[in-house]
Amino acid sequence: MDVEQVAKEIVDGAIKVHRELGPGLLESAYQHCLAYELRKRGLRVETEVILPITYDGQQIDAGYRIDMLVEDAVIIENKAVDQLLPIHQAQLITYLKLKKCRLGFLLNWKVQLMKHGIKRMVIDI
Repeated sequence: MDVEQVAKEIVDGAIKVHRELGPGLLESAYQHCLAYELRKRGLRVETEVILPITYDGQQIDAGYRIDMLVEDAVIIENKAVDQLLPIHQAQLITYLKLKKCRLGFLLNWKVQLMKHGIKRMVIDI
């Protein structure tokens, strides 16, 4: 499956999960449900993926975790906040660079309509 089809499934899956659950739950609940939904659609989904940093030629686990990695190509960071902030975008950009992925999504589940909580980000690697 190409990355754009994966992206389409992510957005569609997030909307489906949000329609059923609505806002107000913990981000971890949405993460589990979205992972389930995407796996049902035949996608390979990893959660809480350790993301080491490289310093002085050494791989160091500094505590970074990717919320979701889909098809080893798309990163999803789940939030349940009043509004997405620049620091959330910076976090996703950093994860994309460290993992060498081009495409990522910030999903804010604390919205009335999920379409208002989806932020797609693309970087050059």
